[in-house]
Amino acid sequence: MSTEESIYGDQLPRLEEVRQQLVRKVQEVRDEMIREKGFDPVEHCLSRIKSEESMREKCRRKGFPETTESALEKIYDAVGIRVVCSFLSDVYVIRDHLASMPGVTVMEEKDYIRHAKPNGYRSFHMILRVNGSVYAEIQLRTISQDTWAALEHQMKYKKNLNGNTELIVGELKRCADELASTDVSMQTIRDMIVSSDS
Repeated sequence: MSTEESIYGDQLPRLEEVRQQLVRKVQEVRDEMIREKGFDPVEHCLSRIKSEESMREKCRRKGFPETTESALEKIYDAVGIRVVCSFLSDVYVIRDHLASMPGVTVMEEKDYIRHAKPNGYRSFHMILRVNGSVYAEIQLRTISQDTWAALEHQMKYKKNLNGNTELIVGELKRCADELASTDVSMQTIRDMIVSSDS
């Protein structure tokens, strides 16, 4: 597909630059915490620029024309970063570092960790505007939240659950609550270990 046909117009290099800038910042925080505290706050970091097909489909779903303006100004996840952290406190450390980057404006935040969705989904979402022009969606979550979200995603796209949908939804919610409790316990244990060093 030629650049002229791209829903991103000639802006792909700019999107790629922002993607790399955000990933570099996450890596800087990781390096700093390994150096200063002796542990890596991030289990893994994934990043992407939304595919042409996904962006066009999202424009259609939201009733926007399939244009570069829609892709860059009306839909805020052309650039996407998911940071999976080991512990709850690490989620907020990464959040603070990203929010304080020069040239970054926090447009929106949703803390589904402190205020879970009714189905049990937990994650911290941010929409950032970077360098005054490019929007990026950031998802920050713990390992257990990420595992749960992957399972819930599988269920959502499974066509036939043999009439077990209600049971599965209930079990997923129960697991989400148990995992949240475990995340808090693990954080407490980690805090005790860290404070015993000081």
